[in-house]
Amino acid sequence: MTMKRTLVSAMVGTALTFGAAASAYATTTLKLSHNHPRDHAVHKAMDFLAKEVRQATDGEVRIRIYPDAQLGTQRESMELMQNGALDMVKSNAAELEAFSPAYSAFNLPYLFRDKDHYYSVTGGEVGREILDSSSDSGFIGVTYYDAGARSFYTSKPIETPEDLKGMKIRVQPSPSAIAMVKALGGNPTPLAYGELYTALQQGVVDAAENNIPSFSLSRHSEVSKYFSLDEHTMVPDVLVISTNTYDKLTEEQKQALMKAAEDSSEYMKELWAASEAKEREKAEKMGVTFVKPNKAAFVSAVQPMYADIEKTKPELNQLVERIKAVQ
Repeated sequence: MTMKRTLVSAMVGTALTFGAAASAYATTTLKLSHNHPRDHAVHKAMDFLAKEVRQATDGEVRIRIYPDAQLGTQRESMELMQNGALDMVKSNAAELEAFSPAYSAFNLPYLFRDKDHYYSVTGGEVGREILDSSSDSGFIGVTYYDAGARSFYTSKPIETPEDLKGMKIRVQPSPSAIAMVKALGGNPTPLAYGELYTALQQGVVDAAENNIPSFSLSRHSEVSKYFSLDEHTMVPDVLVISTNTYDKLTEEQKQALMKAAEDSSEYMKELWAASEAKEREKAEKMGVTFVKPNKAAFVSAVQPMYADIEKTKPELNQLVERIKAVQ
């Protein structure tokens, strides 16, 4: 682990040297790290953001994007940002749960009635409060990026929760995700995303869960031939910025950043819909079968999670009820 951290730090140093040379005329260059390839929709959305920010600030603020986990995993990038080596990171609500409990709401299964309800929450008052909730951890959220619905995939059809019993299922390092898989009868196995292909191939885990584009673009479709559309969660990607970095921006620059972020989030919706259709078609051509499970059985199986939240986590329960009330 120490050697890995040293290598990551060295990569950051090298990348920043190149970044400084390339942006000599920029007043402020914000370094943004994420773990997706350049052809992923979220990278395209953030590239849109970077161009709009540069134009809106007359080149005074530039965003240099480091994709494909060049500077480390999401968690490592978050630590680098907290240490001042990075300015911005694309993470997701599952990983951010460790920094701010409010993000755990997005990791609860079947909380959102449909896509419109989800958009109303992320684009409204409750969504903004969640983005701001991590300020004590040294960063705030800038915007949400659509990441579709997450579903299970493995080497056999998953039609009911009983089909998951005893299976080792890779999950993100989120207490809510772990609790969900337990409620469905599986054995949750937290594992770094970059290690998942080999883990599925070698049987270290039996199944995983993610959205369709990530499933296809990561080539997991080569080793898992059944994708069950149970759509248990809608976990957004989240673009965050260091509070130290944000506070150094002028009010005009802050407004330009937030406006560009909002525009890029809307653009992401278009990109995501196109990407989802394209990657599903690609996966089907590779022999993947998309299964329509008994979703009601999954909804029923996770209800004890909400009963437990009501009894033991009053603040989260209050947030859940506010989310449910959003029209």
